[in-house]
Amino acid sequence: MAETASTDDNTVIIKKYANRRLYNTRSSSYITLDHLSKMTREGVDYKVLDAKTGADITHTILTQIIMEEESNGEQMLPVNFLRELISMYGNSMQSLIPHYLEASMENFRANQSKLAKAFEDSLGNNPLAKLAEQNMAMFRAASSAFMPGAEKGDAPKAPSEAPAPAADSAGDLSALRDQMAEIQKRLDSLGK
Repeated sequence: MAETASTDDNTVIIKKYANRRLYNTRSSSYITLDHLSKMTREGVDYKVLDAKTGADITHTILTQIIMEEESNGEQMLPVNFLRELISMYGNSMQSLIPHYLEASMENFRANQSKLAKAFEDSLGNNPLAKLAEQNMAMFRAASSAFMPGAEKGDAPKAPSEAPAPAADSAGDLSALRDQMAEIQKRLDSLGK
């Protein structure tokens, strides 16, 4: 039973039985490939062992998860990439491919982190932040139209907010609708 003991306290041991059921030894419960997929996305480190032989079958299970994801959702792996990958099996370069793919994925993650940081740094110049500010102004205008006392200070306001104009007439409501339509157009264009 030394196989079921984890070499790393953070590694969850999953046992796969002959009936194809997966058993999480940490939570003492049966799980599915979907659970393992979720654990992977959450960054949980796990190892899948064959319950009978104790062999590490994590690679096979991860490949099954990828196959499930590819068949159930949007396909991420292009057909040409898969063909090239298959053609590398048995090739003299086969031993280099795993290292190359790991380095490429690490580069991708690093660039993704840099992009996220740059996005956060430029949040002040971000059109989404400006859109959120306009949405709040429209919300204040709408609330003052339906709650007449709201514009006089009944509703809490952020320190930097200016009082919203009162929407007393049908023209103001029409202008508000036009603004909302314009913001929706902007959101639609940003979503593409």
